[in-house]
Formats: sequence, structure tokens, C-alpha cells
Amino acid sequence: MLRKALMSMLFVFCGFAATAEQVVIAALGDSLTQGYGLPEQDGFVPQLDRWLQTQGADVRLINAGVSGDTTAGGAARVDWTLTPDVDGMIVALGGNDLLRGVDPAVSRANLETIVKAAGAADVGVLLVGMQAPGNYGADYKEAFDAIYPDLAGQYETSYAPSFFSGLTAEGDPDAARRYMQPDGIHPNADGVALIVENLGPYVLELVAAARK
Repeated sequence: MLRKALMSMLFVFCGFAATAEQVVIAALGDSLTQGYGLPEQDGFVPQLDRWLQTQGADVRLINAGVSGDTTAGGAARVDWTLTPDVDGMIVALGGNDLLRGVDPAVSRANLETIVKAAGAADVGVLLVGMQAPGNYGADYKEAFDAIYPDLAGQYETSYAPSFFSGLTAEGDPDAARRYMQPDGIHPNADGVALIVENLGPYVLELVAAARK
């Protein structure tokens, strides 16, 4: 990224050998990111951190998940999440918008605010998709589901189709239930592990892009 390139140039100018720096990734999300209902070490960010370490990635993750947060909340706090040391950002928001039946146009505008703020800060984004349930109607589902791939294409961000893809890989909804907490909304520790295995490669790509 531009900031790292400028820093390396400064090191050379000052007569120091430039060395690879640790990449800092902020995970901006809601309770799924924050680790609701789980011991700290079993949450999404700590499990992702351990997975990345096993892949040899020199990364520091920041847990910017806030339980109950909507896309509006994420848009309101994105500027102070994007501290100068942040090189990349995982954006996993929208679940609480669905629970509240927020107009997809509003959710889209909020997510666009987040993506544009990251772009202005020269920070790469991994946008993690969410899918609306069918009970809001076909029009709502079509509009909401399209938000993530559309924004990823428009702003050329990285894109992971679904936060829960790791749980539904077998195509059996009943099997996926054993990876959920009793509330049926949040994954248990084993479920988080599957989610991390699915999203981890996307995060590795984000890390690699941040080093360029």
C-alpha cells in the first residue's frame, strides 16, 4: 500500500535497511465479529488470528466488533476504526439490519460510506456478504443480497460471498444447526472454526494486498 511504500522509502533515505512490517487488519463488525456468547479465545477474531499464524502470516488483528451494531453503527465509527496503523479492514455487517428489517437502500448507503472511508484512507477492504431470509419477500431479498457483490465490484474491494459459508458447505441446514449456539443466530466455537477456515484465505489475500 502507498503508506508502506512511503515508509520504506523513508527508511532507505535515512540509511536504515527497510524490513517487512507487521500488517494490521481491523475487523469491523457486529456480535459475530465480537464473539458473542463465547470465551474470548473462541471468538472469531482470536480464532482467525491463530489460523493466520499457522499460515505464517505476520498479522495483528483488531477486534472492532460491537454486539448489536448495524451498518449505520459501523458507518458512524469507521473513521476512528481507521487509525493510521491499519492496513486492511474486514467489513462484516448487515445481520442486525436484517433482524430489524432495515430498507436495503439504507444498508447499502451505510456500507458504501464505510467502503469509501477505507478507500480515502488507502486501506484495502474485504467485504463479507450477508443474505436476507425469504420471509421479507423476494424483492427485499434480491435487493439486500445484491448489496455486497455490487459494492465490491463498484469499489474493487475483495469479496467473500457469505459469513456463514463455512457452516453451509455441506448443503444440509440441519447439519449446520449443531454449529450454532442455542439462540440459533450465533455460531459456537466449532462453528467459528469452520467460518475461519472458509474466510481465512480471503483474509490472506487482503494481507498480501496490504504488503504491495
